[in-house]
Amino acid sequence: MRIALYQPEIAQNVGAVLRLGACFGVAVDLVEPMGFEWDDRRVRRTAMDYIDAVDIARHVDFDSFHAAAPGRLILLSTKGAQSPYDFAFGPTDTLLLGKESAGVPPEVAAACDQIVRIPIRAEVRSLNLATAAALALGEALRQTGELPR
Repeated sequence: MRIALYQPEIAQNVGAVLRLGACFGVAVDLVEPMGFEWDDRRVRRTAMDYIDAVDIARHVDFDSFHAAAPGRLILLSTKGAQSPYDFAFGPTDTLLLGKESAGVPPEVAAACDQIVRIPIRAEVRSLNLATAAALALGEALRQTGELPR
Protein backbone atom coordinates (compact mmCIF):
# COMPACT_ATOMS: atom_id res chain seq x y z
CA MET A 1 0.00 0.00 0.00
CA ARG A 2 1.20 3.50 -0.86
CA ILE A 3 -0.07 7.08 -0.74
CA ALA A 4 0.64 9.40 -3.67
CA LEU A 5 0.12 13.15 -3.77
CA TYR A 6 -0.33 14.73 -7.20
CA GLN A 7 1.27 18.19 -7.34
CA PRO A 8 0.55 19.09 -3.69
CA GLU A 9 0.36 22.81 -2.98
CA ILE A 10 0.44 23.05 0.81
CA ALA A 11 3.62 22.09 2.65
CA GLN A 12 1.81 21.33 5.89
CA ASN A 13 -0.46 18.79 4.16
CA VAL A 14 2.58 17.00 2.78
CA GLY A 15 4.13 16.98 6.24
CA ALA A 16 0.95 15.52 7.74
CA VAL A 17 0.77 12.81 5.06
CA LEU A 18 4.44 11.95 5.61
CA ARG A 19 3.72 11.54 9.31
CA LEU A 20 0.68 9.39 8.42
CA GLY A 21 2.89 7.22 6.22
CA ALA A 22 5.46 6.83 8.99
CA CYS A 23 2.85 5.87 11.56
CA PHE A 24 1.25 3.22 9.34
CA GLY A 25 4.38 1.99 7.56
CA VAL A 26 3.20 3.21 4.15
CA ALA A 27 5.46 4.77 1.52
CA VAL A 28 4.59 8.19 0.11
CA ASP A 29 5.03 9.26 -3.52
CA LEU A 30 5.18 12.96 -4.42
CA VAL A 31 4.33 13.85 -8.01
CA GLU A 32 5.92 17.15 -8.96
CA PRO A 33 5.82 20.02 -9.47
CA MET A 34 4.87 20.93 -5.92
CA GLY A 35 3.53 24.32 -4.89
CA PHE A 36 6.46 24.92 -2.51
CA GLU A 37 10.16 24.14 -2.24
CA TRP A 38 10.91 20.64 -0.94
CA ASP A 39 13.15 22.02 1.79
CA ASP A 40 10.33 24.22 3.08
CA ARG A 41 10.61 24.18 6.88
CA ARG A 42 6.82 23.79 7.15
CA VAL A 43 7.09 20.22 5.78
CA ARG A 44 9.56 19.18 8.46
CA ARG A 45 7.72 21.11 11.20
CA THR A 46 4.47 19.26 10.46
CA ALA A 47 6.09 15.86 9.87
CA MET A 48 8.43 16.40 12.85
CA ASP A 49 10.97 13.62 13.30
CA TYR A 50 8.59 11.18 11.55
CA ILE A 51 9.94 12.36 8.18
CA ASP A 52 12.96 10.12 8.73
CA ALA A 53 10.73 7.07 9.29
CA VAL A 54 8.86 7.10 5.97
CA ASP A 55 9.92 5.94 2.52
CA ILE A 56 9.51 8.97 0.22
CA ALA A 57 9.75 8.85 -3.57
CA ARG A 58 9.68 12.03 -5.65
CA HIS A 59 8.66 11.87 -9.31
CA VAL A 60 9.27 14.64 -11.87
CA ASP A 61 5.82 14.17 -13.41
CA PHE A 62 2.78 11.91 -13.52
CA ASP A 63 4.11 9.73 -16.33
CA SER A 64 7.25 8.78 -14.40
CA PHE A 65 5.19 8.12 -11.28
CA HIS A 66 2.64 6.02 -13.17
CA ALA A 67 5.37 3.94 -14.80
CA ALA A 68 6.85 3.14 -11.38
CA ALA A 69 3.59 2.57 -9.46
CA PRO A 70 3.00 -1.04 -8.45
CA GLY A 71 -0.53 -2.40 -8.40
CA ARG A 72 -3.71 -0.44 -8.93
CA LEU A 73 -4.02 3.32 -8.79
CA ILE A 74 -7.01 4.38 -6.68
CA LEU A 75 -7.95 8.06 -6.96
CA LEU A 76 -9.70 9.82 -4.10
CA SER A 77 -11.90 12.51 -5.61
CA THR A 78 -15.09 14.42 -4.95
CA LYS A 79 -16.07 13.27 -8.45
CA GLY A 80 -16.00 9.57 -7.53
CA ALA A 81 -19.19 7.55 -7.28
CA GLN A 82 -18.10 4.64 -5.08
CA SER A 83 -17.35 4.94 -1.38
CA PRO A 84 -14.05 3.56 -0.11
CA TYR A 85 -16.15 1.71 2.48
CA ASP A 86 -17.80 -0.26 -0.34
CA PHE A 87 -14.65 -0.73 -2.43
CA ALA A 88 -12.37 -3.77 -2.12
CA PHE A 89 -8.80 -2.54 -1.63
CA GLY A 90 -5.76 -4.69 -2.35
CA PRO A 91 -2.39 -4.71 -0.56
CA THR A 92 -0.49 -3.24 -3.54
CA ASP A 93 -2.91 -0.38 -4.21
CA THR A 94 -1.67 3.21 -4.35
CA LEU A 95 -4.07 5.84 -3.01
CA LEU A 96 -3.73 8.97 -5.16
CA LEU A 97 -4.86 12.39 -3.96
CA GLY A 98 -4.91 15.45 -6.22
CA LYS A 99 -3.74 18.97 -5.58
CA GLU A 100 -5.72 20.87 -2.99
CA SER A 101 -7.12 23.53 -5.33
CA ALA A 102 -8.04 21.48 -8.39
CA GLY A 103 -7.70 17.73 -7.85
CA VAL A 104 -6.24 15.98 -10.91
CA PRO A 105 -6.73 16.72 -14.61
CA PRO A 106 -9.03 14.42 -16.64
CA GLU A 107 -6.13 12.50 -18.20
CA VAL A 108 -4.75 11.57 -14.77
CA ALA A 109 -8.20 10.50 -13.57
CA ALA A 110 -8.57 8.38 -16.73
CA ALA A 111 -5.27 6.62 -15.96
CA CYS A 112 -6.58 5.46 -12.57
CA ASP A 113 -8.08 2.03 -12.02
CA GLN A 114 -10.81 3.31 -9.71
CA ILE A 115 -12.14 6.61 -8.36
CA VAL A 116 -13.58 6.65 -4.84
CA ARG A 117 -15.27 9.44 -2.92
CA ILE A 118 -15.39 9.68 0.85
CA PRO A 119 -19.03 10.34 1.76
CA ILE A 120 -19.54 13.71 3.42
CA ARG A 121 -22.51 16.03 3.93
CA ALA A 122 -23.78 17.78 0.79
CA GLU A 123 -23.47 21.22 2.45
CA VAL A 124 -19.66 21.10 2.37
CA ARG A 125 -17.17 20.77 -0.51
CA SER A 126 -14.41 18.48 0.66
CA LEU A 127 -12.18 17.21 3.42
CA ASN A 128 -8.64 18.40 4.06
CA LEU A 129 -6.19 16.39 1.93
CA ALA A 130 -4.39 14.81 4.90
CA THR A 131 -7.69 13.97 6.60
CA ALA A 132 -8.99 12.30 3.43
CA ALA A 133 -5.74 10.35 3.11
CA ALA A 134 -6.03 9.15 6.71
CA LEU A 135 -9.63 8.01 6.35
CA ALA A 136 -9.04 6.13 3.10
CA LEU A 137 -5.74 4.63 4.23
CA GLY A 138 -7.25 3.42 7.49
CA GLU A 139 -10.05 1.67 5.63
CA ALA A 140 -7.67 0.21 3.02
CA LEU A 141 -5.30 -1.14 5.68
CA ARG A 142 -8.21 -2.52 7.71
CA GLN A 143 -9.56 -4.38 4.69
CA THR A 144 -6.19 -5.83 3.73
CA GLY A 145 -5.23 -6.82 7.28
CA GLU A 146 -2.24 -4.48 7.16
CA LEU A 147 -3.06 -2.23 10.13
CA PRO A 148 -0.10 -2.14 12.55
CA ARG A 149 -0.67 -4.26 15.61
